[in-house]
Amino acid sequence: MSTRRLRILHVGKFYPPHMGGMETYLQVVCRGLQHHHDVEVLVASDTPHDDISQDEGIKVVRAGTRFTLASTSFCRGMIRRIRESNADIIHLHMPNPSATLAYLIARPTAKLVITYHSDIVRQKILGRAIAPVLDAALKRAAAIITTSPQYLATSPTLQPHLDRCQVLPYGIPIESFSRVNAEGISAIRERFGSRIVLSVGRLIYYKGFDVLIRAMKDVEGHLLIVGDGPMGAELQQLITGQGLQNRVTLLAEVQNDEIVDYYRASDVFALASIARSEAFGIVQLEAMACGVPVVNTALDSGVPYVSLDGQTGLTVPPGDAAALAGALDRLLNDDDLRAKYGQAGRERVNTEFTSEVMTRRMLELYDEITALN
Repeated sequence: MSTRRLRILHVGKFYPPHMGGMETYLQVVCRGLQHHHDVEVLVASDTPHDDISQDEGIKVVRAGTRFTLASTSFCRGMIRRIRESNADIIHLHMPNPSATLAYLIARPTAKLVITYHSDIVRQKILGRAIAPVLDAALKRAAAIITTSPQYLATSPTLQPHLDRCQVLPYGIPIESFSRVNAEGISAIRERFGSRIVLSVGRLIYYKGFDVLIRAMKDVEGHLLIVGDGPMGAELQQLITGQGLQNRVTLLAEVQNDEIVDYYRASDVFALASIARSEAFGIVQLEAMACGVPVVNTALDSGVPYVSLDGQTGLTVPPGDAAALAGALDRLLNDDDLRAKYGQAGRERVNTEFTSEVMTRRMLELYDEITALN
């Protein structure tokens, strides 16, 4: 790998402590890279004011948000900061329409790398409106990262740019999921019972939590949903309406340093997502790292690529509450199968999806594009 320290600017939506899979990924990537290169982060602030801080030696600039449109933050100073970054590589995380537009207006001379996290799925009018902007940025990219072979094969946006696309899956810091807090695990099991189904994610439509809740009518166990979001009240009404108060509990957001206890206390992890907005499902990796088998859905995205049907868990059709219930019951009722899938999942993460593997692959990619004239 190159011995020259590059200046790398990562441009994303938000950064921890803002919760979310994309945000956690950005932090893990930057913490791994900063041992080799000079890394800065540029994201949106939750407030109208700029904020500059440090995260383990990484400069994090949160640009003040002027306004929000279609869940996209438009930030003051974003164009100027990109133009004046003096970076060797600008690494843009998409979809992020406002930052993508800011990059195109700024027209920096740095090499461009794009991590393409997801298509714009539900906001079809927005998607059509900004398609030329996204395509213009993709054309300028020296390399485009997608996180699974399936997403690369099924994204219409990426098809004209396949010659510069590379699959580089997400990775997680294994050490963060290796600790065992027996007291915390015992307290969760004492409160919720010995047959725990866990699901983690923002309470939004594509996560399929409504399907998962309905499935619990036919599952002997207790579902814990960790997360917050706009569908919280609606999901609680569904739980009450279905008479599932003793089988389903909505928990508020649990911080990353506490979530491991919930993974380790659970018997099965469920990812019931119903749309390809769920491009990968990092939470599957977290569960697998803790030795928990996964029930996921057969989306045309990276979801079934992460946890493999019949190897690390079970895969069911999206939106099928009956199939979901059957898979959950099968695993809850079979200790040996849970142990087999759980062990296989842990081994898969250790081999393919660690932060170290992800960092090494990204460093190799940076070397490749900076070696080109």
